[in-house]
Amino acid sequence: MIRFLTAGESHGPALSVIIEGLPAGLEISAEFIGDELARRRLGFGRGPRMRFERDDIQILGGVRHGRTLGSPVSVEIRNTEWPKWESEMSVAPGTPTKKLTQPRPGHADLVGMQKYGFDDARDVLERASARETAARVVVGALAKALLAHIGVIVVSHVTRIGQAAINDSQRPGPHDLDSVDASEVRCMDATAEQAMILEIKAAAKQGDSLGGVAEVIAYGVPAGLGSHVHWDRKLDGLLAGALMSIQAVKAVEIGDGAFQATQRGSVAHDAIAIDPSHTKAGGYIRRSDHAGGLEGGMSSGSPLIARVSMKPLASLSRPVLETVDVATGESTVSFKERTDVTAVPALGVVAESMMAIVLANEALRKFGGDSVSEFVRNAEGYLAHLGETPSAAREV
Repeated sequence: MIRFLTAGESHGPALSVIIEGLPAGLEISAEFIGDELARRRLGFGRGPRMRFERDDIQILGGVRHGRTLGSPVSVEIRNTEWPKWESEMSVAPGTPTKKLTQPRPGHADLVGMQKYGFDDARDVLERASARETAARVVVGALAKALLAHIGVIVVSHVTRIGQAAINDSQRPGPHDLDSVDASEVRCMDATAEQAMILEIKAAAKQGDSLGGVAEVIAYGVPAGLGSHVHWDRKLDGLLAGALMSIQAVKAVEIGDGAFQATQRGSVAHDAIAIDPSHTKAGGYIRRSDHAGGLEGGMSSGSPLIARVSMKPLASLSRPVLETVDVATGESTVSFKERTDVTAVPALGVVAESMMAIVLANEALRKFGGDSVSEFVRNAEGYLAHLGETPSAAREV
């Protein structure tokens, strides 16, 4: 079972993460993790520093000569801008240079100040910031590396930014990630890509922000991950919770999602047929993908499909949102904090990580193994047994 804990603030000296439960023998390196973190910086509409900087990563424990030891893995992502913030974010006793007392609507600022008794929004926003997702991408990179050993590949792409959207029939395959990342907005549709860029430029000109939708797909997932037995073991619930935990995400859909509520049962479900070549599903196929690869809280062997909707960012470069100064009680506008126009392209990368973490965790729960070789051997044994049933599949 994979457990992880992240720590650190957006402008602190570093983000750190400890990952427990990875089997021994998984090949990893700081360069490998750095490549995945670089993908999180992609996207038209991000700040200039996001395009040019590379995260400074150090693996502090759990790895020797490029392989995990089976012990907790500790990784640190240093803040390259720490010298600018060392005084403001110092851990030593003292007082901040300036208190932020005009909380931003749509952010954690006000409620966090109320909950913890703070009089400075920075005590909240530093941890609430989506910068924390960099630590999750580290965990996701390791989860993807483990899943690759059993043939599971997780990809994502942007389907909507603002009003610009792709044709719903377009979806990347398991080996299309490089071509998706080559797009300025991580979109497969060239026409929609240009429309998205125009939307971003228009919002940037007005000092505004944009939300959108990213779709994440897992290929090669074997049937039987998750469970129908307990509410907290259902794979769709686990995925929805993980994806919903991403900052600024307001909706998660599995498969056809909300559209299924408008359909009749005779057309909303995926017909089942026999195909002995489809080994990940024990010789069965689904003739469609309305359910998004999940039935009864378990993976069916079909591609897992989820869509994640992000609201427009709460920080605006042109503060116009009405708020109240908590120090004076007077009506004012929210303070300005450095921000991007949109983070939807990065959302897809973070969503990949969260899906990979859930799937790796459930795969370890199902197959077990203290080493990667044992994990793979157990998975292969399960798939071989899965292919033996039912008798009808053997007779085709």
